[in-house]
Amino acid sequence: MEDEKRPAPGSPKSLSASDMSGLGIQFAASIVVFLLLGQWLDRKLGTGQWLTLAGVFIGGGGAFYSMYRKITAAQRADDEARKHR
Repeated sequence: MEDEKRPAPGSPKSLSASDMSGLGIQFAASIVVFLLLGQWLDRKLGTGQWLTLAGVFIGGGGAFYSMYRKITAAQRADDEARKHR
């Protein structure tokens, strides 16, 4: 009976603490990867710091969008589960 209340591991029904920390790590890693890519392109193309700055914003924006989608999907699933209770 209690198994019915608990979501399956990895399902979007709820985000556990480990899922939330994973989102934070993904957010930071995306920014760092795009930062390093921007620095590499700046050195290669001689464009000053513009591509580094663009990389930080692209990485941050993409990571924020991914995090937003995961959290809203979990919230939507949680709202549906509460409706059915």
